Amino acid sequence: MTAQETLGVRISDDALAIACGADDVAAAFARAGCTVERVSSWGMHWLEPLAEIDGMGFGPLEPDDIAAVLAGTSPKAIGRIEDHPFIARQQRFTFARAGKTRPLSLDDYAATGGWQGLEKARLLGPEATIAEVTQSGLRGRGGAGFPAGIKWTTVARAGAAQKYVVCNADEGDSATFADRMVMEGDPFMLIEGMAIAALAVGATRGYVYIRSEYPHAIAKMQAAIRASAHLVQPFVLEVRVGAGAYVCGEETSLLNSLEGKRGEVRAKPPLPALEGLFGKPTVVNNVLTLAAVPWILANGAQAYADVGFGRSRGTMPVQLAGNVRHGGLFEVGFGITLGELVNEIGGGTASGRPVRAVQVGGPLGAYHPPADFHLPFDYEAFAAADGLIGHAGLTVFDDSADMSAQARFAMSFCAAESCGKCTPCRIGSTRGVELIDRIRARSGRGADRVETLPQMHNARKGPRSLAEEITLLEDLCETMKFGSLCALGGFTPYPVLSALKHWPQDFGAAGQAQEAAE
Repeated sequence: MTAQETLGVRISDDALAIACGADDVAAAFARAGCTVERVSSWGMHWLEPLAEIDGMGFGPLEPDDIAAVLAGTSPKAIGRIEDHPFIARQQRFTFARAGKTRPLSLDDYAATGGWQGLEKARLLGPEATIAEVTQSGLRGRGGAGFPAGIKWTTVARAGAAQKYVVCNADEGDSATFADRMVMEGDPFMLIEGMAIAALAVGATRGYVYIRSEYPHAIAKMQAAIRASAHLVQPFVLEVRVGAGAYVCGEETSLLNSLEGKRGEVRAKPPLPALEGLFGKPTVVNNVLTLAAVPWILANGAQAYADVGFGRSRGTMPVQLAGNVRHGGLFEVGFGITLGELVNEIGGGTASGRPVRAVQVGGPLGAYHPPADFHLPFDYEAFAAADGLIGHAGLTVFDDSADMSAQARFAMSFCAAESCGKCTPCRIGSTRGVELIDRIRARSGRGADRVETLPQMHNARKGPRSLAEEITLLEDLCETMKFGSLCALGGFTPYPVLSALKHWPQDFGAAGQAQEAAE
């Protein structure tokens, strides 16, 4: 047996790694006589396909790079992966196994602390388990930031013969991929978290609702559920696949879809915790929320609560994407600043141009200028700055971005994805697109001539001025923000109003001044 035949090479089978060519690189190593092991992703996406040999990393690789890697002459060597600044600076609770274990290996999972949280919950019992989750300060990681312990307590106290645990894995926000990475890289952790939740609230059935655009995650979760079914009994779990509607990321729309109904928002009350799936008490939590639970139970509530900032406790898997040099997943305790995430961790823009804006929280999140880079990553701090953390996805834009075009995208996205249940969202988003088109045309952006768009008139003064159009847009945003049934219509104003506030020149601020002078 040659040295190469005994050489173990670890390469991710994460969907992003595969999209970058990981399968071809793995095959090239196999042809060279190496033993190839497919593992979860480290989360350093700019280096994929990334190979690990005896702890040393090489990436991004192509099949033609393999000879140099095996000869020890590759210029793509990055040193020990765990010592890389991107990894060494993280506090990994949820992603502690990332890059280290085979996703569907029960042996790997058990050898790295798997099932310890469930065992602890079984010893503690339901009431004490909920107390641990409550004391940890864990809040919903899907965007709302609602305390998980309060939701679980409500379901536990509800009187019903049947209760459910539903995992919201309909990860549709731009710049988000942490849910996918959990399901593809550490699926047993999510199953364990759901089993703990079921034990705590008295549920016997659970569903993982996964977006149809995640075929690798769907396959991994189905295989993991089959492999671990005997370990989580009497809890019965199954995967349900969404049909591509963004609004089904909202919990009541998701529940309608699970029931086979049209995915549209339900009015609240009643809350899903009291009347959820099939009218029964239901815990609905995001993937990252449930995935944090095994660590909390295994290590104790205080160990989790000791990390973080203010009322935001524990760690948050931050996802860096867009025009950024070092895109990937960075898990860290709350409190790190936005500027550190973008400039130090992300390395600034991939284009090398100055950062103009960072959208935090997906397509419904506010745009933040560099002047906001002092903000600590914390639910309350971002709310005070008219923003939101959401699912912790960061999309970076350089100084070539047109922010009025980004505002238009927010309204058009809402118009396309609205379930149609409420008027502020359904009609408001369409009127918002028209308004922004007129504003952009007046400021010399978008349409070549104002006359190509319908003109709106003021009954007293005739055609509305640019300033009046912008005021109307602001009023429309206020109506959507406070009148919509769910966050789709309610949060769409965040990117629009933030773009108006921080980059008024992109909406024709100079034109407004000229109109006022005339």
